[in-house]
Amino acid sequence: MRGIGQAAREQAVKVRIDRDRCEGHNRCHALAPELFELDGFGNATVVADGTVPAGMEGKARLAEANCPEFAVQVVEDAG
Repeated sequence: MRGIGQAAREQAVKVRIDRDRCEGHNRCHALAPELFELDGFGNATVVADGTVPAGMEGKARLAEANCPEFAVQVVEDAG
């Protein structure tokens, strides 16, 4: 059973894309299509406002770790 603190941490995470760094490798989209979309140039964008749904934090961190340009960031959402 998850504690209240763990659930709050999972819901308080967002993904961001540094558009200046993204070169369109699309690993983030391949690993977490629920969190990332591709624009007309093939570069990644975040879905909606980048909020990571509960239980998807692992996919967000996997996408961050696999970006060769370090364009994906997982950040704590202050609210």
